[in-house]
Amino acid sequence: MSQGRIPVIFDTDPGVDDALALLFALAHPDIEMLGITTVFGNVEVPQATANALLLTHLCDRDVAVAQGAGKPWRKAPHPPPAFIHGADGLGELALTRPATRCADSRSAANFIVDTVMARPGEVSLVAVGPLTNLADALTLQPDLPTHVKSIVIMGGTVLEPGNVSPVAEANIWNDPDAADRVFTAGWPLTMVGLDVTHRVVVTVEMLERVAAAHQHPATDALLHAFRFYANFYATRHGHLVTQPGSYAHDLLAFMYLLHPDYFGTESGVIRVALEGLAQGQTMMCRQPFMHYAQAGWEANMPQSKACMSVQSQACLSLLEETLMQPWLSP
Repeated sequence: MSQGRIPVIFDTDPGVDDALALLFALAHPDIEMLGITTVFGNVEVPQATANALLLTHLCDRDVAVAQGAGKPWRKAPHPPPAFIHGADGLGELALTRPATRCADSRSAANFIVDTVMARPGEVSLVAVGPLTNLADALTLQPDLPTHVKSIVIMGGTVLEPGNVSPVAEANIWNDPDAADRVFTAGWPLTMVGLDVTHRVVVTVEMLERVAAAHQHPATDALLHAFRFYANFYATRHGHLVTQPGSYAHDLLAFMYLLHPDYFGTESGVIRVALEGLAQGQTMMCRQPFMHYAQAGWEANMPQSKACMSVQSQACLSLLEETLMQPWLSP
């Protein structure tokens, strides 16, 4: 376990795997959830905000939720993937947003800047959707990276095939311009991409055990949403038919934050293709000794880390151990 509680802002577009990551973070004793900022992606941003409010309500946690960007910086927005997450983002959960809580009056970008600058050098950002809110925060506060303790991004891929094109991962593809701005901003950034998220499968069976142990609306809602999500994955990946489940994706950003020792990383400059067939591709310079003719790979460009290997069973054990503990009020 990490030493002391880690203050975190969670930037998210919930989303089933986002919901799993959020419940894990709320359950883990070493995470201090300072706030949730929402962005378009798996759903439209008003739905993402409603989902964040609903999930924190079900968990009986009074966490600030600030609504953020509803569209990419430059490219035309793409419709949310309702066939993956459901039209509501939570597998057609059929629950409504609790009327007792409203979103923070600040925009997500303002919330990020205010929260980080109030505790300089302490706050970590965990971003698991399109990176528009972070890019907007950089516009407001260009030196923000010098005040952030760390940033962990679930998105991108170095070697693993993409999931919206042969080379692009969905979060980066949804706003490549914002992503490239974030990757080149110079903060202590780690990319947790498909190279590792496709190595960790969370099973429906595990979440059934969690729901049975708690018998609580929060874990019931998670199980419902996750079954919908797993049904989609079973149509795409044959090995998930006999043992239904899905890739961990967003969860692994929090796993890295807590246990970087579970991961093998490489360092290098990461850039994003902005246009064409490769739009949204995350390209990592893995040969720093090269002097490329192509501009954009100069030696003084900020470097990031990319996760390239993961201890899958350690992550799954931590997930189950965390969710099975008595963290929910009766």
